[in-house]
Amino acid sequence: MQYIPAVVLLAVGLVVLVLVLLKTGKAARKFAVTRGHVNAEVGAATGMLKARKAALRIAVRDRFRRAEIDKSTEA
Repeated sequence: MQYIPAVVLLAVGLVVLVLVLLKTGKAARKFAVTRGHVNAEVGAATGMLKARKAALRIAVRDRFRRAEIDKSTEA
């Protein structure tokens, strides 16, 4: 009967391992959800920044074209 403490210890170890794995899995799922939200926010902000950059590029181009037209009509 000397094997009973080893079996009990093994059973307790397996229970602790299962509990730790369950907690780790729950934390990993929460992290995945949070990462998804952050990626969506960053993507939206990046898209808005790209749109603003494009609009500014067009505005500057139009401004320079207007200045060139004004110079050519002054003479």
